[in-house]
Amino acid sequence: MDTPVATPNRHGADGTTGRVRVLYVDADCDDITAVKETLTGSADEFTVTVCETADDALNALEDASYDCVVSEYRLPDRDGIELLSVVRDQSFDLPFLLFTDDGDESVASDAISAGVTDYVTKTPLSEQTELLRQRITSAVARYQEESDILDRMTDAFFAVDENWEFTYANERGRRVIGRAMAVDGDTTDLLGQNIWEAVPSIEGTEFSKQYRQAMTQQEPASFEAYFEPLQTWFEVSVYPSPTGISVYFRDITERHKHEEEIRGRERTLREIYRVISRKDLNFEDKVERLLEIGQHALGTETAALSRIDGDMYVFEIVRDRRGAIEAGDAVPLDTTNCERAVVEEQTLVLADIAEDRPELAERAGYTEMGVSCYLGTPVVVDGSVYGTFCFYGTEPRDSFSEWEVTLVELMGNWVSYEQERERREQELTRERNRLEKFASVVSHDLRNPLNVAFGRLTLVDEAYDGDPEHVEALQRSLERMDELIDDVLALARGGHKVIDATETSLDDIITAAWDTVESSDATLERVDTDAQITGDQTRLQQLFENLFRNSVEHSDDPVTVRVGTLSGGRGFYVADDGPGIPEDERDQVFERGYTTSDDGTGFGLAIVSEIVDAHGGRMTVTESADGGVRFDVTGIQVE
Repeated sequence: MDTPVATPNRHGADGTTGRVRVLYVDADCDDITAVKETLTGSADEFTVTVCETADDALNALEDASYDCVVSEYRLPDRDGIELLSVVRDQSFDLPFLLFTDDGDESVASDAISAGVTDYVTKTPLSEQTELLRQRITSAVARYQEESDILDRMTDAFFAVDENWEFTYANERGRRVIGRAMAVDGDTTDLLGQNIWEAVPSIEGTEFSKQYRQAMTQQEPASFEAYFEPLQTWFEVSVYPSPTGISVYFRDITERHKHEEEIRGRERTLREIYRVISRKDLNFEDKVERLLEIGQHALGTETAALSRIDGDMYVFEIVRDRRGAIEAGDAVPLDTTNCERAVVEEQTLVLADIAEDRPELAERAGYTEMGVSCYLGTPVVVDGSVYGTFCFYGTEPRDSFSEWEVTLVELMGNWVSYEQERERREQELTRERNRLEKFASVVSHDLRNPLNVAFGRLTLVDEAYDGDPEHVEALQRSLERMDELIDDVLALARGGHKVIDATETSLDDIITAAWDTVESSDATLERVDTDAQITGDQTRLQQLFENLFRNSVEHSDDPVTVRVGTLSGGRGFYVADDGPGIPEDERDQVFERGYTTSDDGTGFGLAIVSEIVDAHGGRMTVTESADGGVRFDVTGIQVE
């Protein structure tokens, strides 16, 4: 829109409603008579006001509203083009028709430039007055249609001229302006009022700043701002012209409220993530922080993690603003709302207990503790309901939102997961302790008699003059028992996480490990191993020792073992050109006791896998480039 518009008031100069109001400007009596007879004598309802001069016409336009202006070109005080220019300064779209014979192409061109709606010649008058009536009817219809469109706009709209006086406001715009006006909000006489006087509260706001800037700089503006008197956010578009500004605006308070809710939810989720990811907090501290976050988000007085102990409901971790509940308190389960969540094994949502579940209003939780609203979700550990993670208050609510329900379920699910994880870790710890105890017993109880056997075998070998094969077989059996003891101890202790990882030379570890391999037929090749590796040096050496022995012991021919690093410091590999491992057996090679060698213990690769796991790495087995086996270890830093 280029310029502000004037309002189409549906009341004419004579106060008649629903008629087409025409202001006819002409000094020729005969022409006036002919035009009035044609218009008032037609089936259409016309009201015609006649002015003989341009000044009289302008005064008439100030005193009343018209649907159309029809003017002769030649007038006593000025010409019709000059009158048109003044009218257009006030209204860019009010229908204005020139009805004249005093004109040429130059006049027509000037009229078009000035914004004339139509140009009709008078001759022959008897015929042209009927054409004039048709043109007026058509122009007014278009004008009223455009005005109706403005009134039907979902956006509020108003226009002010260069003097900041209202020239138009659609129905929605009038309602908003009326609410903001200083007096009684009556917008009947809004047109012609100064915006700063009618709505003084707009002064000093972003609205006044943007309106003045658009008027001064003649540049459109779009912005969002909060109008404190109406407690409303508006989205505003301002379009300037030399004669004023047109303003479109809409209420976006709900959108802002929704956006703020989204931002609040994002902050809540970030808080939850920060809490559960902190390594310096134990489980109880984390749960207490989550209860605090939920309490703030839901606005409830009490929040608790509780567990079921037989027929009792035990409060484990509590946040209660009233101070009525403390951790360790216990109440009969059947007096609580949580009992329903436990029995039904689903989230219980009660915005108003008395209305939503009247039967629960008879319980002590409602009658004695005053719990009027409740939102809780069951905590399930290893398939059984451990307890509840819940929030409740003493005042009923209209509702709990879907977001609030999801938030509680999210935190409750994390509590369930952590409880399960903690329980599994406790079981694993107990298992490790039992295994280590067993390994220590095995080491002590077997090594002592084994050492005695080694000593006696030495004496027997010195005095024995029989077949030496018997002594050698006994020697191999004792050595086999010694290897089994070492492997059992390694498996028992290999599952621990590496805590004190250090950086050491990969070449040094490879050299030390290869020196333990008893084979003169095996060859070691290194590829880019001049690097540092981070981990437990002793256990890494054991890893390489077992991989090297695996290659040597499973090959009947001289074998070449190749060690190299993976690109990007991702880890390393050990490969050979031996017989390899069939594809259908590769998933089993890391199982304890699995072996394809008559002399193997079946623990070597299992120990390797344990060491890799303890370092947080991953191990895969494939066929090597030479047809043998290749082990890739990733997740252990090599640089």
